Amino acid sequence: MTEPVRAESQPPAAHGLARLLRPFAPVEPSEAVSVALLAFTVFMLLLGYYLLKTAREPLILLHGGAEVKSYAAAGQSLLLLFVIPAYAALARRVGRVRLLVTVYAFFVSNLLIFAALLQADVEIGIWFYLWVGVFNNTAIAQLWGFANDLYTPEQGKRLFAILGIGSSVGAVAGAFVAKRLAQFGPVSMQLMAAAILVLCVLLVVLVDRYDRAHASDRAAPREAEARPPLEGPVLQVLLHDKYLLWIALLTFVLNCVNTTGEYLLDRTLLEMISATGATPREASRAVAGFKADYFGWVNLVGVVLQLFVVSRVLRVLGVARALFVLPIVAFISYGSMWLAPVLALVRLGKIAENSLDYSLQNTARQALFLVGTRAEKYLGKTVIDTFVVRMGDVFSAALIYSASVLHLPSRTFALVNLGFVVCWLLVVVGLGREHARRAAEH
Repeated sequence: MTEPVRAESQPPAAHGLARLLRPFAPVEPSEAVSVALLAFTVFMLLLGYYLLKTAREPLILLHGGAEVKSYAAAGQSLLLLFVIPAYAALARRVGRVRLLVTVYAFFVSNLLIFAALLQADVEIGIWFYLWVGVFNNTAIAQLWGFANDLYTPEQGKRLFAILGIGSSVGAVAGAFVAKRLAQFGPVSMQLMAAAILVLCVLLVVLVDRYDRAHASDRAAPREAEARPPLEGPVLQVLLHDKYLLWIALLTFVLNCVNTTGEYLLDRTLLEMISATGATPREASRAVAGFKADYFGWVNLVGVVLQLFVVSRVLRVLGVARALFVLPIVAFISYGSMWLAPVLALVRLGKIAENSLDYSLQNTARQALFLVGTRAEKYLGKTVIDTFVVRMGDVFSAALIYSASVLHLPSRTFALVNLGFVVCWLLVVVGLGREHARRAAEH
């Protein structure tokens, strides 16, 4: 991990870049180039992901339907049981840059194969959907793991807001670009995403070389050296590491709340449209218009929070306390939905929840690994951001299915989420204590 070098030794361009970034976070000239390059890398990675996300939809929906798509989402969890051990074996043998280069090169080769199969009229809908789910969580986890390895905890609290800006703006730009490239078909989007991944690899190598050339301190933290590497079956990794277990619980509960909340929003929307007696064509237009407006507000509020709020909250509250913001807002939101489950209120609550999740919550959750070991930053983080995330989706889906069979009313799901949020707050308390202990060691 790096420490800032003397500001006087930095070129004028670095000082100018630091001044440009300071409205969003207090960036030192010695940090400006690396954090700007990393933010651009995150931006490009999210841009590529939205191209692939758009390309997968017609392939799965037109060759399987919504039901197959739902089953494939659950199947991603099973696929990860095989992917994670292979990744773990690689992560334990190579350094950080070689790890990222190998993983991204593997994904590029996969995209070329998928494009060739599509050109040969081979049906790949289900397999490509499974692959995109694995790619999304794995590729993004690798890049954040690299950032955690690059910066100290003090730097991360300041600079991760800049990386979050790259992520938020990349998501918005990705949706915009994908909409305009969709007319050229999935193959074109797959090939462009492959080119973007190659660019990301080059940027990671450039950041690493810049860091090695300009950092003043190469020593790994003593606690990281003293702590043993994560060995054994990867699913036992979480059970043998208390800090990772707390982060895994946070991720699991967060995903349960978010997935159940999205179902509550969709169900309330459909109930309202059904009550109006709309024709199928009118209902389709109503859903499309509502979702477009909803996603637009989530992205807009998320970007504004990331630009002007996240860095300041992290500096004032710290990483652990910042994690309380979203569950408190969620508790107020779902409490209101339980009392009055009307569409306008559910929509407002979900916009607040998702925009905070994509900005402050995501940045704070990534910063938790700043006080972790290198094995936790790569292997442990990947297990959490892939398998644990998907298990949260599966658990929520099973809960929704059970409640639907019992014909429970919509407000019941708001009450269920209130219970989840209480568990969420308790997890944040436990995680905060463990984070404070880790920070003291660090």
